[in-house]
Amino acid sequence: MVKPGKEQVFAIKTQQQFNDAALQIFKFQAEHNAVYKTFIDGLGVDVTAVNQVADIPFMPVEFFKAHNIVSTTDADEVIFTSSGTTGMITSRHHVTDVDWYVQSFRRAFDLFYGDIRNYTVLALLPAYMEREGSSLIYMAQDMINESENAASGFYLYNHDDLYQTLLAQKALGKPTLLIGVTFALLDFTDNYQINFPELIVMETGGMKGRRKEMIREELHQILCKGFGVDAIHSEYGMTELLSQAYSKGHGIFNCPPWMRIITRDPNDPLSLNPTGKTGGINIIDLANINSCSFIATQDLGKVYNDGSFEIAGRFDNSDIRGCNLLIA
Repeated sequence: MVKPGKEQVFAIKTQQQFNDAALQIFKFQAEHNAVYKTFIDGLGVDVTAVNQVADIPFMPVEFFKAHNIVSTTDADEVIFTSSGTTGMITSRHHVTDVDWYVQSFRRAFDLFYGDIRNYTVLALLPAYMEREGSSLIYMAQDMINESENAASGFYLYNHDDLYQTLLAQKALGKPTLLIGVTFALLDFTDNYQINFPELIVMETGGMKGRRKEMIREELHQILCKGFGVDAIHSEYGMTELLSQAYSKGHGIFNCPPWMRIITRDPNDPLSLNPTGKTGGINIIDLANINSCSFIATQDLGKVYNDGSFEIAGRFDNSDIRGCNLLIA
């Protein structure tokens, strides 16, 4: 089975195009991804009988902690690693063609927010910056570079510098994106407050053990007050994927055309849930073509009729890690 190229995956516009590409990629990965093939064989799935997306098996995301999940013999260009507390086993995503990742996040941002060159990009990402292998830092660095704006950049704990930059951006009337890990955004608002209604505040989730977990409504209320904005945006992604979904407020996310969310029965991992019912989150990420495009996560959520979704928490016994781990 020949795998689709970038020109096919990123040109997807219709459900039929998505379904056709998903089935093509499934059969390619079922043949060339040794770990995924073993998983499928263990389930007793006849690959030749899988003719609809609903029949594709989703591989548990935990496999990335113990296995090299690849569908190619090409050498790694980069290895992304998940964050975790001391002693925790972290995931490793071997990426053999990082341009799939770059094309995915660039095209998705452009789809939801427009040309990155119109923005000043400010990244408040401690914890991610203090370790190696963060896919979020890789994306943020590219966004900063592509913004072609001298005011764009990273901030660690230098909150006063960030505050002064925000004041300057407000005075200039320059469209500004502040992307930050949740605990760092809260830390900033503990000591600084600004009324910047045009600012896009995008939280990536996660307290990283720095602060107590909060329900989304409480968190967003604090951040809206601290930054003087009407809504808090969010990014939903994870180390094991190459695509992200975005929320422009109220915790409702939308996927780019090459990504889909499907929920499974929380009591039966092989059965899918009806639309609108809370279940385990399964993700189809067609950009993840050289790894595994069909991932069963430990997140809980629900999908709506228009394909949008929300995250409702996590399974109780799973590690707390990744992006957007807020309890909704």
